[in-house]
Amino acid sequence: MTRRDAARNLFLWMCGSPLVRGQQQGHTLAERLPNIEDLVNVFEFEPVARARIPRNSYDFIAGGVDDEWTLERNREGFRRITFRPRMLVDVSRLDLSLELFGRKLEMPILIAPTAAHQLAHPDGELATVRGAGAAKTVMVVSSNASYPIEKIGAAATSPFWFQLYAGPDEEGTRERVERALASGALLVCLTVDTQYNSHRERLLRNRISSGTPPGVSAQTPARRSPRQAAQPPNPYRLGQQFTATLTWSFFDQLRSWVKAPLIIKGILTPEDARLAIEHGADGIVVSNHGGRYLEATPSTIEVLPAIVDAVAGKIPVLIDGGFRRGTDVLKALAIGAKAVLVGRPPLWGLGAYGQAGVSRVLSMLETELALAMGLSGRPNLASIDRSLIRIDGQGAPAPPTVR
Repeated sequence: MTRRDAARNLFLWMCGSPLVRGQQQGHTLAERLPNIEDLVNVFEFEPVARARIPRNSYDFIAGGVDDEWTLERNREGFRRITFRPRMLVDVSRLDLSLELFGRKLEMPILIAPTAAHQLAHPDGELATVRGAGAAKTVMVVSSNASYPIEKIGAAATSPFWFQLYAGPDEEGTRERVERALASGALLVCLTVDTQYNSHRERLLRNRISSGTPPGVSAQTPARRSPRQAAQPPNPYRLGQQFTATLTWSFFDQLRSWVKAPLIIKGILTPEDARLAIEHGADGIVVSNHGGRYLEATPSTIEVLPAIVDAVAGKIPVLIDGGFRRGTDVLKALAIGAKAVLVGRPPLWGLGAYGQAGVSRVLSMLETELALAMGLSGRPNLASIDRSLIRIDGQGAPAPPTVR
């Protein structure tokens, strides 16, 4: 270990220490920041971001629901999957590009929709979308972004998508979609797993009951139509959302007037995947909302095989949930996902180094994926299939594909 490595490791340890955080007054944190080039993996951005972000904001970004069991399970799911690399395959020319919803992308790694990026950095989504552009990939902009969608669209230097939370009523939902498409969004991603406000204990301990720390405004005001009656009090003391009233008929209605690709995020069962196809979805995102809503759901990677099999190639299957390494991405691609969305890591990069941190996180994941593909004997995405992996507890691996 060199002196430079030792200094970096010491700083990363210090970032996670509450004793050091308590001594930060009187010193500028920038004086102690390691050079961004010194960080060697995505995980190392997290303690730097934690040291720079106020605790309430960090807890909003990092936290899950209840005991955070699902949050941890998302990572644990990858440990059950191992590779079966093939040798003496020409991998001298690697190609990570793909076509998705009619557009060519440089890599199958996208930025997942996450709210309130100003909690991590003053430039918020403006820096994130520029970082995505520098990495030549897609950002999915949240309905609950810190900046209006028009400003984010004006700052974008690469294609972006729009994630939709339906509500506060049908009219408000349509307005959100129309604004996003007019601002340049190429796709609408409807999130369907937020019927009630979840029980996030980190936020409750910080006396935050609204779901978002104070000082952050959503890009579209939650106005209520004059024709819409107020919601009656809930006898179980739950924070009901507009989405609690929605069924597949709402999606049919949405499908009828969204003149762009429309995908559904929050699918965890083959049954719902098949229904998505029946109702005309252009794609689905396998997601448990990063462990932030229903506790005790499986990791997304462990339900992915059954969902991919149910879809049977009729529409693209995307996935998020705990992706931190290029090898994680390769495992999802081998199972049959078309692309992967990463949520917290770009926020770590944003909180630590702003726009440059976002780009660096994405480029690290891209490089790791390319390396894993090359060492596995898979030169391009089309060459990746289930014969590359073995999932513990699922018997013999699939027969290898003849090449």
